[in-house]
Amino acid sequence: MKSTFDHVSYRCSKIVTESYSTSFSMATRMLASSIRSDIYNIYGFVRFADEIVDTFHAYEKEVLFERFENSLNQALEDKISLNPILNAFQHTYHKYGIPYDLVAAFMKSMRMDLHKTIYRTEKEFREYIYGSADVVGLMCLKVFVKGDGKKYSALRESAMALGSAFQKVNFLRDLKADYEDLNRSYFPNTNLMELNEISKTRIVDEIKTDFAMGYSGIVKLPNDAKFGVYTAYKYYHKLLGKLQNTPPLEIKNARIRVPDYEKFGVLARSYVKYKLRLV
Repeated sequence: MKSTFDHVSYRCSKIVTESYSTSFSMATRMLASSIRSDIYNIYGFVRFADEIVDTFHAYEKEVLFERFENSLNQALEDKISLNPILNAFQHTYHKYGIPYDLVAAFMKSMRMDLHKTIYRTEKEFREYIYGSADVVGLMCLKVFVKGDGKKYSALRESAMALGSAFQKVNFLRDLKADYEDLNRSYFPNTNLMELNEISKTRIVDEIKTDFAMGYSGIVKLPNDAKFGVYTAYKYYHKLLGKLQNTPPLEIKNARIRVPDYEKFGVLARSYVKYKLRLV
């Protein structure tokens, strides 16, 4: 039965989320059950595309990416795919009326990762961030507001800012791996191998501005989504604090992380604030 295949597809997206990101899956579990599967479906899609360009070094990544993109477009057109991750995503895409330009912008940024290694100008960096992070936030926002165009427009800028903040935190955290393993340097006008307190502070302050804009939208989200998104926000805010307090040399030589016991602490405090209506 088609319904059985769809159920298997959604389960696959959930497994992908739980396997690749404990923090994101923890936050997703805090969403209402009515929208949880759809966020898993979005994450599964973006994760598989990202995996192709970031980790499949022993294979022809451009060929794999081309096949994946063709399969994606066919899934969106046919409203079914034998690739369970794409089958799950197309369901959410059509259910909430996710604009195709968001999907196209995401795939464009992922394709850039196949060849581009240095972002020298703010314009290049902004274009990459928009496609790799902002549009993912906007896809999720479509789910959070259940496709409501008016609410989507009102929260669009804050959702983009939150997506930018999350991505920039990841860039700062993964500095060593991005440079050594992938030969990538994302932040413009910054020699990351000569990162000092001045350049680090500039990056951190930029992320804080994005977080402030993102938070202004979190408080306006529907209750189905607010707690889960707030939990993700607090986790990344915690990670940014650790990066801010870590010497640049250590950031360049190790991957800074939030231990599991601190993640659960973030979850507990977020829950208390949410229940007391302080968010």
